[in-house]
Amino acid sequence: MASSSLCTWLMAACMRDTTCSRRRKHVPTNTPSRLNLAAPHSRKVMAVALQPAQEVTTMKKPPIKERRVVVTGMGVVTSLGHDPDVFYNNLLDGVSGISEIDTFDCSEFPTRIAGEIKSFSTDGWVAPKFSRRMDKFMLYILTAGKKALADGGITQDVMDELDKQKCGVLIGSAMGGMQVFNDAIEALRISYKKVNPFCVPFATTNMGSAMLAMDLGWMGPNYSISTACATSNFCILNAANHIIRGEADLMLCGGSDSTIIPIGLGGFVACRALSQRNSDPTKASRPWDSNRDGFVMGEGAGVLVLEELEHAKKRGATIYAEFLGGSFTCDAHHVTEPRPDGAGVILCIEKALTQSGVSREDVNYINAHATSTPAGDLKEYQALMHCFGQNPGLRVNSTKSMIGHLLGAAGGVEAVATVQAIRTGWIHPNINLENPDEGVDASVLVGPKKERLDIKAALSNSFGFGGHNSSIIFAPYK
Repeated sequence: MASSSLCTWLMAACMRDTTCSRRRKHVPTNTPSRLNLAAPHSRKVMAVALQPAQEVTTMKKPPIKERRVVVTGMGVVTSLGHDPDVFYNNLLDGVSGISEIDTFDCSEFPTRIAGEIKSFSTDGWVAPKFSRRMDKFMLYILTAGKKALADGGITQDVMDELDKQKCGVLIGSAMGGMQVFNDAIEALRISYKKVNPFCVPFATTNMGSAMLAMDLGWMGPNYSISTACATSNFCILNAANHIIRGEADLMLCGGSDSTIIPIGLGGFVACRALSQRNSDPTKASRPWDSNRDGFVMGEGAGVLVLEELEHAKKRGATIYAEFLGGSFTCDAHHVTEPRPDGAGVILCIEKALTQSGVSREDVNYINAHATSTPAGDLKEYQALMHCFGQNPGLRVNSTKSMIGHLLGAAGGVEAVATVQAIRTGWIHPNINLENPDEGVDASVLVGPKKERLDIKAALSNSFGFGGHNSSIIFAPYK
């Protein structure tokens, strides 16, 4: 604290003495010396500071009372519906949202399928002028975010009573406004005068959170995190930490992405990461199946309302689940491939358990990252068995088997699925798991039909290119 005060004084002194004398002035013994900055004769920067005569008392932050974080609202935009209940009922029924791409001609691409959203409207959620200008990833954020507030019972009357300085938005994106940026490049081929002035701000990953906060008038924590396909979990955990530290009472958090455009599809094709099962789209995403041949791209958004428990109770909110904690680690191994020994994932899970105060024996449901890639599915499964293999009644599923991989939005949508599992007591099936991979014990994997489960604690994993690992934990509110 003393150091901070001294720095403040030095900056003030610099502002006062913009013109320095060559001649050293007498300095009274009871005051700090002044600065001689860039003296003309030397052209050198000099800074001399003496200790203040009076000691500055170090102030300690008062201890923060333990603040619990609960989920009080959910919003989604997906290929299986734009309402949390419609979305989850489709998952429970084993409906696939994978189909042929029809928004552009992809006949020359080796992959021509995706979890594409066929119908989407911003009516009533986004102003028409923004609907025409914004990239879809931003429209998905604004729509899912506002739907989450509506789901959480945050009406205009409730909104008027909120302390907006303690309400924040932390919704990330892996890829940002790819379409807006691509359009700008095409315009530039004609002339710089044709470039949309919104191309830069509407392409950046933070602007979805920013625009939503502007719309709501929320002045609390507001930014985005981009850690590839782990983005949503990073955002959710950081949002919860803002609440725990007392910096916010309510946070909208999650992720959004919309990359089913030629450059997005072409980029992942070039990575050789995508399934080419074009003749049977609904069978293409098949986590842990021996015949999987890559992931299927998806798009959309998943947003949670996280709220401090007493704040939620005071306004009479319905509490869907409690957020207990989570963790992040880095594989520090490869751009796209997981560590062969799974050490990064194992460390992430173990740290999440420690941070949240949950014993591994209590985790009986896992919504896995499982993207339907040959290496990724197996390494995650091995890590899960290392941590939870002895748990009786453990059930594991992958939401991606039905909606594909939503990249930065994956964790947000899967967090909604996890909370819905806790709320309803039903867990959704793994579809297309016809021939489990060698070395995979299918008895822990949910079968082709939904199952009843009394969830004690639920873990949701998300991993991203660059070796980003994230695990978050939810449980029933008690």
